Amino acid sequence: MLIIGGGINGTAIARDASGRGLNVLLCEKDDLASHTSSSSTKLIHGGLRYLEHFEFRLVREALIEREVLLRSAPHIIWPMRFVLPYDEGLRPAWMLRLGLFLYDSLGGRKELPGTKTIKLNRAPHKDVLEARLAKGFEYSDCWVEDSRLVVLNCMDAKEHGADIKTRTECTALERHSDYWTATLADRDGAPSQVLARRVVNAAGPWVDTVLGRAISGQAHENLRLVKGSHLIFPKLFEGDHCYIFQNKDDRIIFAIPYEREFTLVGTTDQGFEGDPTGIDISPEEARYICDAANEYLRVDIAPEDAVSSYAGVRPLYDDKAASNSTVTRDYVFELDEGEDGSKPALLSIFGGKITTYRKLAEHAIEKLALPGSSWTADRALPGGDIPVAEFDQQLAQLQSRYHWFPPEGVRRLLRAYGTRIDYILGEANGLNDLGPHMGGDLYARELEYLAEHEFALSADDVLWRRSKLKLHLDEAAQQRVRDWFAKPAVAA
Repeated sequence: MLIIGGGINGTAIARDASGRGLNVLLCEKDDLASHTSSSSTKLIHGGLRYLEHFEFRLVREALIEREVLLRSAPHIIWPMRFVLPYDEGLRPAWMLRLGLFLYDSLGGRKELPGTKTIKLNRAPHKDVLEARLAKGFEYSDCWVEDSRLVVLNCMDAKEHGADIKTRTECTALERHSDYWTATLADRDGAPSQVLARRVVNAAGPWVDTVLGRAISGQAHENLRLVKGSHLIFPKLFEGDHCYIFQNKDDRIIFAIPYEREFTLVGTTDQGFEGDPTGIDISPEEARYICDAANEYLRVDIAPEDAVSSYAGVRPLYDDKAASNSTVTRDYVFELDEGEDGSKPALLSIFGGKITTYRKLAEHAIEKLALPGSSWTADRALPGGDIPVAEFDQQLAQLQSRYHWFPPEGVRRLLRAYGTRIDYILGEANGLNDLGPHMGGDLYARELEYLAEHEFALSADDVLWRRSKLKLHLDEAAQQRVRDWFAKPAVAA
């Protein structure tokens, strides 16, 4: 099986298929999670607002998966309480409560606490929200380190035998009677060819482009690209809870605690055309996000207050919905086996949510009628073999064991690597054993681990996708990381 695309869908299929004993090669033209899969709002959630669009199957599947994923990776996924203020003139309180009752009930919730009504004119919300907001609801969903989730799936795929090639683009696909010939170009442009019995097109925003290379002479316009952007501010409120704000245009905005020192605010739903590589938030989107949040926050925010931002495009299936907000977030498969159904298969994937990625992978395997039983629901991702309720206990033990390392640094490493923290600190007896100091709590030993085990080839791979250290390290420290990756042994 050749899988094109190193986002969450492609890496999940690679993990599932290789775990069933299939021979898998995954190629990604950039780094893992370079685009859509590192640009999400970073939530594992059912999608409360999708209930309004009657997407009950999608919401139910996502709610069930929420706890499956929490158990599989409690180091990078953790519960979060969401505060939804009732604002007179928008959705009535009875509608919000009914929606949350369905939300609590659809997925067979076991691990997470249910909804409760709260007073917003009391601490901790009183000094954060506008005075008019007196009542709200608090419910549960989960946070996820999205790009790390992609990397962990890819690591597990490799450990089950998959061949992972990043910075490698599939530039051509030719179908024969019972196999495909794929031309791959590495980061230096050097071509090579591989043979595959089946191809999975999980190229995200480029899925139609790959279709055009595989099946020429046909129009491929299945995608609806919808841009989502986020702003990152210095911390706007204390506490571990998230706020979810209703907008007058029926959309919602999240304000989420982020990286201990910041608040993440977003997102937008803006139609997008053109090349989705390296896109940025627009001034109009930044203003929209701030205006929406300022309807609720007591202290107003402005685009110039943000310390950083990011943007990505969602490669949704074009169901011809009138609004970008209402177009389905469900996933759609297109299976091409030639006109007579006897040719080697090409499976293309459109849409999907990060929450349902594991089920998408299972369904993709079923669609291709491949052998083997589903297995991923009960298996931890690398480093995730920690009981959900025991994270704080594990942290305390590790902070005692590695007393010579900054306590908050131990927390960061445990959150990132889980039980694989020993790969970095396990044989060390002090800071001098971790190699050159890059800055903050980052040492060369961690970079060596990321290069050896997590496919990291550049500073941005580490500072923005494997971690968010770019928000915490000064320019001199970031330059030391760039210099480290520029060494010939690493570049090779």
